[in-house]
Amino acid sequence: MAERAASEGLLTLGVEEEYLLVDAVEPRAVEAVEEMFDHLGEDVRDAVQHEFMRSQIETASPPQLELGGLFDALRRQRTGLAAAAEAAGCRVVAVGAAPAAGPVTRVVDTPRYHRMRERFGDLSPGAGLNGTHVHVSVPDPETGVQVLNFLRPWLPILQAATANSPFFGGRDTTYASWRSMLWERWPTVGPTPYLESYEHYGTLIADLLASGAMLDEGMLYWYARLSANYPTVEIRMGDVCPSLDDTVLLAALTRALVGTIMGDLHDGKRAPDVPHSLLRAAHWRAAHDGLEGANIDMATREQRPAWRLLRQLFDYVRPELDRHGDLELATVLMDRLRSHGTGAARQRALLSQRGEISDVVDWLARSTAGAA
Repeated sequence: MAERAASEGLLTLGVEEEYLLVDAVEPRAVEAVEEMFDHLGEDVRDAVQHEFMRSQIETASPPQLELGGLFDALRRQRTGLAAAAEAAGCRVVAVGAAPAAGPVTRVVDTPRYHRMRERFGDLSPGAGLNGTHVHVSVPDPETGVQVLNFLRPWLPILQAATANSPFFGGRDTTYASWRSMLWERWPTVGPTPYLESYEHYGTLIADLLASGAMLDEGMLYWYARLSANYPTVEIRMGDVCPSLDDTVLLAALTRALVGTIMGDLHDGKRAPDVPHSLLRAAHWRAAHDGLEGANIDMATREQRPAWRLLRQLFDYVRPELDRHGDLELATVLMDRLRSHGTGAARQRALLSQRGEISDVVDWLARSTAGAA
């Protein structure tokens, strides 16, 4: 795969997904991650790891060139998690934050997580917050830093497309992604700053470590960053998506966006230095409205329907979607997203039928396992 990627100028991609564990019958979160690990099959065990809270679990796909391969890998992981959850007496749910009220769960018993809890207190309330992270390969860190600069104006609309946490603690927050608002309480969460160079990137990390705002490089929670472990840029501002359709669309658009940016870099273009305050406003709007409302067109600084901005992004990266062989599938997935709405919209539609959070959690569990 690496040889083909290099010879054809293609980009590999991978996806990490974080999930909530809920009771087998009730919609509340449960501390069941250790029981889950006891029941994981050998075919998925290596792809699964702990997250911060004992009511969370995380998967990571292997690197892929084909969207179909990514879809199959993520489906195996979700199916494997669902089976292990059933054996452990719980359910696995792809949702940004716990929809139902329940007890605060404990952090996973590791020295790092206990240090984080001691230093930062209750910044991750309830049962934990769950996101989607997309990795796209870059040739070197210096190029990766320039890619991060170009990504900044586009990430709010990708965040809007993943909105999947309108409910928290049994109530409607009025936001499409309440996870985003809770997540911003951590000191290093936010838009990536405009970076002068890879050296500048390293200096900012060193400064943040010295300030005590993060314990290690893994706590650099910018919405896009260089991976500390892989030769990739990591895009990490979105909620975990309820269905694989949504996840794979996000991955396809992200890779095509990085590929388009690489072409712009080759042509000598410079990334627009969008004001940080405007980016924060656009990310707030993404969290509040999702795709069902408006967001900010970074070129004109005017409000536009969020869906129109996503179509604008799609058209911008269309040549790269085509070059990677993703255009046909991405077009189908865009049509489905337009038809069904974001996860937040679908959750609210379900709640409107009977007014029961349990209906929402039941649907999320079925969707996560591929049955909805």
